[in-house]
Amino acid sequence: MEDFWAVALWAMKIWLYLIISLIMFPAMFGFSLGISETYMTILVKTLEWATLKIQKANTDEQILKAVPSNGLIQREDGSMEKELEELRRSRPKPPVGGDFALSDCFYFTRRGIESIVEDEVTQRFTSEELMSWNLLTRTSNDFQYISLRLTLVYGFGIFVRYCILTPLRLTLAFIGLTWLAIGTSAVGLIPNWRIKPWLSEWVHIMCFRICARGLSAAIRYHNRENKPQKGGICVANHTSPIDIVILGNDGCYAMVGQVHGGLMGVIQRATVRSCPHIWFERAEMKDRHLVAKRMKDHVNDKTKLPILIFPEGTCINNTSVMMFKKGSFEIGTTIYPVAIKYDPKFGDAFWNSSKYSMASYLLRMMTSWAIVCDVWYLPAMHQQEGEDAVQFANRVKSAIAHQGGLVDLQWDGGLKRAKVKETFKEQQQKKYSTMVVRSDSSSSNSD
Repeated sequence: MEDFWAVALWAMKIWLYLIISLIMFPAMFGFSLGISETYMTILVKTLEWATLKIQKANTDEQILKAVPSNGLIQREDGSMEKELEELRRSRPKPPVGGDFALSDCFYFTRRGIESIVEDEVTQRFTSEELMSWNLLTRTSNDFQYISLRLTLVYGFGIFVRYCILTPLRLTLAFIGLTWLAIGTSAVGLIPNWRIKPWLSEWVHIMCFRICARGLSAAIRYHNRENKPQKGGICVANHTSPIDIVILGNDGCYAMVGQVHGGLMGVIQRATVRSCPHIWFERAEMKDRHLVAKRMKDHVNDKTKLPILIFPEGTCINNTSVMMFKKGSFEIGTTIYPVAIKYDPKFGDAFWNSSKYSMASYLLRMMTSWAIVCDVWYLPAMHQQEGEDAVQFANRVKSAIAHQGGLVDLQWDGGLKRAKVKETFKEQQQKKYSTMVVRSDSSSSNSD
């Protein structure tokens, strides 16, 4: 038994030495030995080969599966007025009674049926469907026997992901989070010298880089000349909790969030000692004015890091951008938009918090092929004269959606867990009644 434990200890030492020398130190100083690049090249070629095999095996079935879920119903872009106008062209205009007609019911009935079959909201809270199987059994395209070689590759992939990559990633994640807690606590003990902010930023970036390597993250940053600057607010679309790791891998930010307990609470208390993060108690989070005041005080200090905020307030499935909460756009400071787009072919980064716990989600990330994404830094934006906070938020959201190739939706991400507010229903009813009344008035004036 003693020999067994001696061999196990020796193997553990070799394992840690390899991780520290080949992965950790290169990650800490921002360079690579080419291991990740070689892995991604092999992975891309393997998935391309598997896709061709599947397409050749059953071309017709593959074409049917290639139809994405958000293309089930073909909707035309246009307002209610335009769609009703098209509907009414086929009937004569009534001599009296304005522009109301019973045929308007057809429009609302069709829209209602479309929403029942496939609405624009709930499909944003489920995993994005893939065009082809990626040798992971977590989409609608699960494993099916195609050929012996493909089955062997699939089995070998399970071994690689669960027996090699997962232990490696768990080790790196543990080291990265441990170093983050210890490093930030140590920096917090240093007096407020000029070197303290630099050390804090270096510790944060170093630990996030280690965590990113732990996810086999391949990140492409675009337009780095637009990176967020101190004294501003960085806003980005939100797909996953690892969005923080993705952005923190290239720069340091001040976080805003609620105080947590457990391991997350330990990390929060450690990081706030060295960096001016803004953590709120649960009762304080409900006080919008208090939150706005603390954020405004932060951005007014041009020596503090830019604040990182995800205005959607919840995770969306990497296909669209939903309504931005207006709070961060009422501060009156520079907004730095950032668009994040993940490649679902290598792993599903979306966190469905109503279905998976944080631990379960992170395990899924650890057993994926890799996390591949693009990050675009957009030019800084300012609130224009005569523009309110909601209009400013919508303009920033549209810019992010356009750059990331995402669908721009006006719906509130809070619908993930709540029902549609009565005020929204009333708004649509008023919009229709106003259209009819306007048509009645124009008919009377023409007479």
